[in-house]
Amino acid sequence: MDHNAHHTSTAHDHAAHQAHQGRAGHHTGHQMGSVTWGAAAKATLHCLTGCAIGEILGMVIGTALLWGNVQTMVLAISLAFLFGYSFTLFAVRRAGLDFKTAVKVALAADTVSIAVMELVDNGIIALTPGAMDAHLSDALFWTALLGGFAVAFVVTTPINKWMIGRGKGHAVVHAYH
Repeated sequence: MDHNAHHTSTAHDHAAHQAHQGRAGHHTGHQMGSVTWGAAAKATLHCLTGCAIGEILGMVIGTALLWGNVQTMVLAISLAFLFGYSFTLFAVRRAGLDFKTAVKVALAADTVSIAVMELVDNGIIALTPGAMDAHLSDALFWTALLGGFAVAFVVTTPINKWMIGRGKGHAVVHAYH
């Protein structure tokens, strides 16, 4: 998100935002519905990057260990959530949050986005004939995986736009930037 457009001054009062945290109706600087598609796409891309790293790593590990499809998918999805959350966790920790608060912020910011992306992406992989049995060296594997990520991005961006516009999801993170 373009923070120059997001904030009216270059000075940013973290204490004021922290004082407002948890207050019902606080929208972390966003007016209802005023979120741009670019901001929503950037938030979605942030989550998708963590998901993609985790999911690909899980697929590689599962394949290398000769695990079955179910075990590999469970690992890949678990790592997608882990990496997705960790991107936000590290960002808000750098902003000065303690670990417990940072975990709460990451969970609030990314759970819905990651869950939708994983559901869509893994659904596409599962429904693509032969993709579940394709090897890492097969074009079908990468086409289904990357195609799934692309569709997940398109499906999740409007959800993130809606959530951010209501002070939910990734909007929670912006209180700490």
